[in-house]
Amino acid sequence: MYLLGFPLLLIPLAIYNILTFLIPVDWQAPLTSIPMMSGGEWTISFADILMALAIIMLMFETMKATRTSSRSIVDHMLSTLVFVAALVEFLLVPRVATSTFALIVLICLIDVIGGYTVSIRTARRDYSIERADTL
Repeated sequence: MYLLGFPLLLIPLAIYNILTFLIPVDWQAPLTSIPMMSGGEWTISFADILMALAIIMLMFETMKATRTSSRSIVDHMLSTLVFVAALVEFLLVPRVATSTFALIVLICLIDVIGGYTVSIRTARRDYSIERADTL
C-alpha cells in the first residue's frame, strides 16, 4: 500500500539533500561491482542506487495518478510543489548542481506532466453532454 497525499518523490530528494549536506558523499564513487556473465563488471554508485529509487517512486506516483478521487487533485498539487522546490534548489544552490540531482528534477517533472495528463484524460472521459432535442 502506498501513502495517499504524500509526494513519494520527496523521498529521493530528501536522501540526496541529507547525503549532500549532512554526510558529504561522492556520488560517483563505486559502491560495489557485480561480475557479469559477459566478463564485464557492473559498477554501482550511490547515484545509481538513488536514481533507481527515484524511478521506483515515479512508478508508484504514476499508479497514484490513475486514481479518480478528490485526493488525486491534492496529490497533483503536492507533486507540482515538490517539482518547483527541487527546480529552485537546483538553480540556486551550488552544491546540488549535479547530473544526479538534475535527473531527479527531470523525474519530478515527468511525474507532474504524467499526473496532469492522466487527470485531464480521466476528466474528459467523465465529462459528457446530453443533447436536447428541440422542435
